[in-house]
Amino acid sequence: MKKLLWLFWLLLTLILAGYFIYKMAVDSDKSTFLIGEASHGHYQIEMACTACHTDAFGGKDMLQDACMNCHGPELKEAHDTHPKKKFTDPRNADRLEILDARYCITCHTEHQQEQTHAMGLTLPEDYCFHCHRDIGEDRESHRDLPFDSCASAGCHNFHDNRALYDRFLTDNAGGLWLKEIARIAPANAAEKIALHGNPEGSVAFSEALGQHPDVAAEWLGSSHEQAGITCGGCHTGRDQQWLDKPTLDQCQGCHDDEAEGYLSGRHGMRLKQGLSPMTPMLSDLPFKESTLKVQHGCNSCHKAHVFDTQQAGMEACLDCHNDQHSLAFEKSPHGRLLSKVISGEISADSAVNCATCHMPRQLIKKNGTEVVTEIVSVEHNQNMNLRPNEKMIRSVCMQCHNLEFSIDALADPELIKNNFSGRPAKHIPSIDWALRRLED
Repeated sequence: MKKLLWLFWLLLTLILAGYFIYKMAVDSDKSTFLIGEASHGHYQIEMACTACHTDAFGGKDMLQDACMNCHGPELKEAHDTHPKKKFTDPRNADRLEILDARYCITCHTEHQQEQTHAMGLTLPEDYCFHCHRDIGEDRESHRDLPFDSCASAGCHNFHDNRALYDRFLTDNAGGLWLKEIARIAPANAAEKIALHGNPEGSVAFSEALGQHPDVAAEWLGSSHEQAGITCGGCHTGRDQQWLDKPTLDQCQGCHDDEAEGYLSGRHGMRLKQGLSPMTPMLSDLPFKESTLKVQHGCNSCHKAHVFDTQQAGMEACLDCHNDQHSLAFEKSPHGRLLSKVISGEISADSAVNCATCHMPRQLIKKNGTEVVTEIVSVEHNQNMNLRPNEKMIRSVCMQCHNLEFSIDALADPELIKNNFSGRPAKHIPSIDWALRRLED
């Protein structure tokens, strides 16, 4: 009997070991090893375990390196107000006993969904008070505020407070809520410059146009046609063979900045980790039933031969997104502006679509062989202008609105839901307080 029990345990051990070896080495589905649900920011890539756990025995420093590999550029852009070097300074050693801010996982611990707040925060929301309690004592305006309200209405963000520094508040006080001259950034660089001359590739251009007149009609007048990019520029691979369906690598050959942003954002982050492309069904946001299984790639938003930025900047978004904010766009003030541009009533630089706010245009410098060229690029990483939403104040909102309206609007959840149809219901007194301190 004892021998049978031993044989049973041995067989069971071998079966379990074989199962886990198969899961680790062969099967792409690693959900068996998850210790809990990933946060809203990481659930898309929770199957790419090595994105964070590069070494099974690496500890906190290994995880910190993994965090910075993805989020380092964003923190650099934000001029992080709580960088690691601030807490390695001996003068701040006592702060580490309160909050060891040298490590991201001190505040953002993954796979603890039951205690995860907005922004992936896994600490109680009064964390600011423990180091900055003197603010409530020294500033009359802050004296009666709740101790867990520091981040309310975007007043303070742990990593980036550029939008609410006193100097910025006072310098931008006043002004019309809608500026007299409200113009968005100029068109994308792809519409204005020739990136690679005329790379015809392995297929003769004239022959291709003759065989595909419908494609030629779409291509003529497109940004690629204006830049001299013909069929072979996209449909010829590195081995000079014809590609029926160009991949992201082909687009990245010319649009490296856009591709880098795309791979870091919500739409492309799975591809960056070697996973299958993003589909709406992999998200927990509301999406239209008809698009749930559509794989995301460049041509999901940009049609294959037209490259219509109007279509990509609004229609492509609304084809998938089914939340209140998105559904309210067309009847919103922004949506009505876009309708007037389409009908020719107003100029194109007054148009506001989804991409205007969530994927804004930015001026970048390209170092060529002889000269530095300034071009306009679209930021394809939505994280740069999405959460927390006060990131949008400088780069987006203040192109058309004053600072006061921008702060109040982004702090009004109902106004966000109806896509800013109306005025903010509540006033955030940040500018008022800053002006009062300046007078004192």
